[in-house]
Amino acid sequence: MSVILHLGLGSFHRAHQAVYLQRLHDLGEGAWSIVGGNIRPGMDATIEALIDQECAYTVETISPKGDHVYEEIRSIRAVIPYAKDLATLIDIGATPSTLIISFTVTEAGYYLDAENRLDDRHEDLRSDLEGRTQLTIYGAMSAILSERMARNGPPVTLLNCDNLRGNGARFRAGLLDFLARKKQSELLLWVRENATCPNAMVDRITPRPSADVAARVLKACGRVDGAAVMAETYIQWVIEDEFCSARPPWEKVGAEIVKSVAPYEEAKIRILNASHSCIAWAGTLIGLNFIHQGVEVPAIRQMAYAYVTDDVIPCLSSPLHKSPVNLAVYRDVILDRFSNPYLNDTNQRVAMDGFSKVPGFIAPTIAERLGQGESIEKTAVLPALFFRFLERWHRGALPYRYEDQAMDENAVHSFFRSSDPVAAFCQNPALWRSLAGNPKLKSAIDRALPAVRTLEASHG
Repeated sequence: MSVILHLGLGSFHRAHQAVYLQRLHDLGEGAWSIVGGNIRPGMDATIEALIDQECAYTVETISPKGDHVYEEIRSIRAVIPYAKDLATLIDIGATPSTLIISFTVTEAGYYLDAENRLDDRHEDLRSDLEGRTQLTIYGAMSAILSERMARNGPPVTLLNCDNLRGNGARFRAGLLDFLARKKQSELLLWVRENATCPNAMVDRITPRPSADVAARVLKACGRVDGAAVMAETYIQWVIEDEFCSARPPWEKVGAEIVKSVAPYEEAKIRILNASHSCIAWAGTLIGLNFIHQGVEVPAIRQMAYAYVTDDVIPCLSSPLHKSPVNLAVYRDVILDRFSNPYLNDTNQRVAMDGFSKVPGFIAPTIAERLGQGESIEKTAVLPALFFRFLERWHRGALPYRYEDQAMDENAVHSFFRSSDPVAAFCQNPALWRSLAGNPKLKSAIDRALPAVRTLEASHG
C-alpha cells in the first residue's frame, strides 16, 4: 500500500484531505492510506483518542439549513504520538512506500519575507538552523528527507495543504534556503532532483470542535468518539499537476487537478479568506462571538460585499483575462457559507494571525488597485478594522486571547504610543512590505476609520 505521511493532524486535515481519501476508499480505491503526526507538542487528548479508536473518527457536516450528516473516516492508518526527536515520523517519511509527504502549516509558520527568503528573526527558526531543534516545517522536513536520501529512497512529492498563496513554490524556496544556510549541499541537490512541491488550494470551514460534537455523534451514530470534528458541507481542493510519482486519483471524488492553481487560489484568498477576517475583526469590535452573527449585521455584510465587488473582482477578472471562477457567484456562496449558524465558528479562531493575513490576503488587492490608479476605498476598510482591533489588543480590551505568531508585540504597542498611530501602522514593513509608508494607503485608512468607529458606536 502507498502511504501519504501527513504532518499536522489538526481538525482541518481530518475534515478535508482525510475525507477525500476516505471517499476514494468508499469507491473501492484502497491503494493509499495516511499516516499522521505532529512536529510540535500538543493535541495529546486527540492523539490518544485516535489511537484508542484505531484511527477511526467521525466528521459531522452541517449545512446552512441545519442538515447534519455523519461520515466515519478510516483513511488514516496510523497516528504517531509526538516525540521531540521525530524519530518515527522520520522513519516513515524515509520508507520507499511513502510517496507523498503532505502538511498543514499556518501562514506565519513559513517564516518567509517578501522575497521568499527565510526570516530568521524568529527563535524557532534560528534554533532549527542551529540544529538544536526540529520545530519548524523546514527542520522536520530536512530531517525526513536527509534520512530518505541516506536510504536511497525514491522521489517524493511534498504537498502543501494550507492557505499560503503559491504555497508549493514558496515552501520549496524556503526549504532550499534552509538547506543552503545549514550547508547541507548534498541534500539540497537531492531535493532539487527528487522532490516536487505542487501548489494547492484547500477550502472547508472547520471550526474547533465544540464540546457537544461528541454528544451529537453518540446520539446519531451510537459511537463514543473523542476525536470527532465538525465542518461545513462545502469542500474544495485544487492541486497543481506536479507530482513526481504516483498519487491517489483524487479527481474521482471531486478534487480538481489543474495546470495552474493561481486563479482559484487568488479567488479563495482574496474573497473568502480576506472577507472572513473582515467579519471576524468587525464582529469582535461590536461584541459578537461568532462569524454567523457578524454576517447578520447589515453594515458588516456590506463591508465584505463592497470590498469584493468593487475592488477584488475587477483585479481578478477582465475581458482580456477572464477568471475561470464565476467571482460574483463565488462571493455570494461564501457569504451564505459564513452565515451558517450551526457551525458556531468563532471570531477568535478566524481573527488570529492578522500579521500574516494582511500582507497575504489584503495588501495584494491594494497594491494592484493603486498600480492601476484605481480607488482602494472599499479595501481600506479591512485594515482599518484590523487597526481598531489591534488598538483594543494594545489596551487589553479584547474579549479573548489573541494569537499571532508573526506579530511583534512591542512594535504594535509602539503604534499606539506614537503621535500618529495610523501612520505608524501603515509604515510597518511586516504588514505592508513594499506598500509600507505609502501616503495613499494611510490616507485611505484615515478615511475608512470613521465608518469603523460608527459601526462600533452603533452597536456599543
